[in-house]
Amino acid sequence: MKILLVEDNQQVAGFLKKGLHEAGHVVDWADNGRDGMALAIGEAYDAIILDRMLPGGIDGLGIVAALRASGNKVPVLILSALDEVDERIRGLKAGGDDYVVKPFSFGEVVARLEALARRSQDNHYDTTLKVGELSMDLLSRKVTRDGKALLLKPREFKLLEYLMRHAEQVVTRTMLLENIWEYHFDPQTNVIDVHVSKLRQKIDTGFERSMLRTVRNAGYMLTAGP
Repeated sequence: MKILLVEDNQQVAGFLKKGLHEAGHVVDWADNGRDGMALAIGEAYDAIILDRMLPGGIDGLGIVAALRASGNKVPVLILSALDEVDERIRGLKAGGDDYVVKPFSFGEVVARLEALARRSQDNHYDTTLKVGELSMDLLSRKVTRDGKALLLKPREFKLLEYLMRHAEQVVTRTMLLENIWEYHFDPQTNVIDVHVSKLRQKIDTGFERSMLRTVRNAGYMLTAGP
């Protein structure tokens, strides 16, 4: 899944990001309400983890209320140190789908996210990515091409998900370093080339045409076209 995490506590955010990345999810992070609102409104996410109290002029309830007012039904899991029943009710009435009190168990957060994703699927929200004959189920984590199952490692799954979300677009090495490996500098390694090569072997080998292309001096492109 592609998840937005809005949390101002760096330690909590780092803990959640690490665990979610290891579970194969793509995570965008904002540490204040202003940036969180911009991402929540401007990007498409499968779920949002939202801290209740945030700096930046807008709190978590303000963000979720704005989302619902705009018709955005993305599942929202609210995190909060406020454990009073009235506060939980306020969070749910504002438009939150679930409410977890800090301190929390990472396993519980993941379980609740998965439950929200299943509920979204039942309500006909799209949890499947499709590019040509290539299909990815974000809940079961199954990938197929023309009906043939492809076995991907977690990093390969994450890389392919990012490429599918940006299908028919050139994806640069910088974009991959920042969003898949979380490097904000060039480590001067061939880590991207190695992973792209392995992914290409898995999704293109045995098929008539290549979907994962190298765009010279630019980056890579996943395409359904000829």
